[in-house]
Amino acid sequence: MKVSMGVHQLKMEGPYLTALRESNDIREDAAALQARMEEDGYIFIRGFHDRNQVQQARSEILNQLHQSGRLAPDADPEAGLVGPDNKSAFLGGTNTDKPAFLELVNSPRVMNFFTNYLGGAAATYDYKWLRAIATGGSTDAHYDIVYMGRGTPNLYTLWTPVGDTPIEMGTLAILLGSHRWEHVRSTYGQMDVDRDRTEGSFSRDPLELIEKYGGRWATSDFEAGDAIFFGMFTMHSSTVNVTNRIRISCDTRYQLASEPVDGRWIGKKPRAHETALEAPLKTMAEAKKEWGLA
Repeated sequence: MKVSMGVHQLKMEGPYLTALRESNDIREDAAALQARMEEDGYIFIRGFHDRNQVQQARSEILNQLHQSGRLAPDADPEAGLVGPDNKSAFLGGTNTDKPAFLELVNSPRVMNFFTNYLGGAAATYDYKWLRAIATGGSTDAHYDIVYMGRGTPNLYTLWTPVGDTPIEMGTLAILLGSHRWEHVRSTYGQMDVDRDRTEGSFSRDPLELIEKYGGRWATSDFEAGDAIFFGMFTMHSSTVNVTNRIRISCDTRYQLASEPVDGRWIGKKPRAHETALEAPLKTMAEAKKEWGLA
């Protein structure tokens, strides 16, 4: 099987790409999960969410996308066929107009899991990063800390595909071992995109990172209900959506309620990024030279 990442076609179980390791066998064992996170930099669980809740959220989002013209106008919205303009949609925010979606990512099932994993009452950001990715869309490699590092570093991203999502639709990919790249963590990983007015993507070339730092990308086919979570210093990207169906997924964040929170992402109207749209922005190429990473 060939997988599209960036401009490359990578062979599954080849030198650059492998399958994610599942952790269903230790789902209820917080200590084992934390050890697995330390080892792998991520936790992948099949059936993490209730499948019916995922399908309800998907239908809700697809109907809104259809009304906004993002889907093929003459097709059933449930098919999720990309519209004639082939436009992706970023639906970030509190998403109060999507109650089924919020019930999914804020459910007792999710919050209780993170309370057990974290060893104390869990909290989630009010801002949700919900995306609908059209044909050809993908995500560049990055650490999440550069976008939300003003609170606790012990924050976790949960990536949820909203519906059955095979690799060819654009699935999340983890760069194995990247959470232990100390020089990258101490330079790029200390950056704040707003404070430093620097672009956040670390690389647009998935093979460049392997050639410089080692490791291997890992991904999988996902079914409705599956999810993966990881820490702020795990390098991740996505495969390219090479289908004619829109990929719906969301990134949601969880932490101990007792620890500091990045105020940009909480409240009824989170202020979000402060300077991201203002020029000039320092390029990552410029920043890497300053950090000795070029």
